[in-house]
Amino acid sequence: MAKALKFEPDVKIRTKSYRIGCIGAGMIMAECHLAAYKQAGFPVAAIASRTRANAEKVAKRWGIPKVHATPEELIRDQSIDIIDIAYPPDQQPALIRKALKQKHIKAILAQKPLALSLKEAIRLRDEAEKAGKTLSVNQNMRYDQSMRVLKQIITSGALGDIVFAQIDMHAIPHWQGFLRKYDRLTLSNMSVHHLDVLRFLFGDPSEITTLTRKDPRTKFEHSDGIIVSTMKFPSGLMAVSLEDVWSGPRQDRYKDDQHINWRVEGTHGVARGTIGWPTGAASTLSYASAKTTGGKWVTPAWKTMWFPHAFIGVMEQLQHAVKTGTPPALSVADNVKTMALVEAGYRSIAKGRSVRLSEISTN
Repeated sequence: MAKALKFEPDVKIRTKSYRIGCIGAGMIMAECHLAAYKQAGFPVAAIASRTRANAEKVAKRWGIPKVHATPEELIRDQSIDIIDIAYPPDQQPALIRKALKQKHIKAILAQKPLALSLKEAIRLRDEAEKAGKTLSVNQNMRYDQSMRVLKQIITSGALGDIVFAQIDMHAIPHWQGFLRKYDRLTLSNMSVHHLDVLRFLFGDPSEITTLTRKDPRTKFEHSDGIIVSTMKFPSGLMAVSLEDVWSGPRQDRYKDDQHINWRVEGTHGVARGTIGWPTGAASTLSYASAKTTGGKWVTPAWKTMWFPHAFIGVMEQLQHAVKTGTPPALSVADNVKTMALVEAGYRSIAKGRSVRLSEISTN
């Protein structure tokens, strides 16, 4: 049996010297971004939100020294190097554009989806390039520990050529209130995690076929509820991404079985695991390889979790990009390709057919 592989489920912190200004004080900022930054020792210098009282509450909790009255005021703060935005996608582009105009701002971390349309995402990509600013998008599932280790296993060749992959989600998201205003729901706001991480693992698919039905639990109007997407890749790989946001009834004495499982099959081995988000546990991974494990199942372990620890990697990659003058791992140019895949999924739903990615322009 070949020597066992060594894995890095979490990133090494190479850079943590840039002063961060946080915009937003909701769950994702208060429970994920700031928890991760505190643990990593990233310097958060200021915060602002739509409601100053909320920003002050979060600032007190995490020891943030300065609270600005408005996001615009924070963006103008000359002491801030990196703007970290956790705002609804209909309001985020305007804040990005304000930050792009500030000479002192070195980089911007935006949420996904970057915007409500692919066209708007392309405009933001091009405007950031013209301004000479680093714009990164928070596709944090790439920093989930099981996904990082899986990528390392695939890259090592232990699984051989990948034949089939799937992400199988049966879990109920907390849909933020602002989503009620949009005509797009699951594919844009939940599937985007899985479609992006499949791109991270395997590259760009050549085509996608997406089906949907409305979710009985979601009472506000929505065009896409439960989602099933099947993708083909140039290598011949087929991948399935399922987002079952219904996942069964939820009532008194009904036993909850929410989960996210994944599986990757190759010519030399198989990897399988879970994403711990629905249960608040660490993600898991086991794999067996005819080349490196003698066909026996191996289960690497870690104590960190997707939420909040993956957000360390997201901010670290941006700080390192600023320091080295290199593109960030989560670049806006790459994210536009994920947005294009989402757009192709919506076109597949509307047209009732498979959509080739070559049909979706990113120019």
